[in-house]
Amino acid sequence: MTARPLSKIDHLLLSVDKALRAVVPHSNPSSRPLPVSSDEIPELSITESRHVAGLMRINHTGEVCAQGLYHGQAFTAKDETVKQAMHQSATEEVDHLVWCETRLDELGSHPSVFTPLWYGMSFGLGAVAGAISNEFSLGFVAETEAQVSEHLQDHIAQLPAQDQRTREILAQMDIEELHHRQLALDNGGAALAPPIRRSMRFMANCMKSAAYHI
Repeated sequence: MTARPLSKIDHLLLSVDKALRAVVPHSNPSSRPLPVSSDEIPELSITESRHVAGLMRINHTGEVCAQGLYHGQAFTAKDETVKQAMHQSATEEVDHLVWCETRLDELGSHPSVFTPLWYGMSFGLGAVAGAISNEFSLGFVAETEAQVSEHLQDHIAQLPAQDQRTREILAQMDIEELHHRQLALDNGGAALAPPIRRSMRFMANCMKSAAYHI
């Protein structure tokens, strides 16, 4: 039996499903276990636990934004190859989303209450980038992943010495973010103008400040 092609309604429903999975905690299965060398949960002081939770809330928000960005770019991408690449990247980053949720649970904390807002804003930015050109869209991905890597490395440096569990999770995420950046460049991503990069960094810093606390 031949499967019928998806209608516009089908695509709309799939987009809604992806959005809900991005913003509703524990709605995604992970294809891989936590990238940790031990199941032991490190003992942290109350102050340390709150700080690590704040960092992981930022990282979780970053992964929600990545989902929105990739989904938005795939929605407006002109080239089918780029569209499929965006869907694939979003799928690969689902594991990062789940890993952050798991660590937040272990710390007795929660994702940012502004998660739907972060997703919506990122979807809009991704849709605009995808509509401009394939080169700009891929360049936007490359710059986003580069800045995410900077944040991850900064967070790793702030972790308590005994929190090897969080350190290993973030280190694996960093490796994969840089891999996605290189893929975007290899597929024709163009360097973004300095004002665009600065605007992206400003928006990311605003998001970090809010997500760390709530």
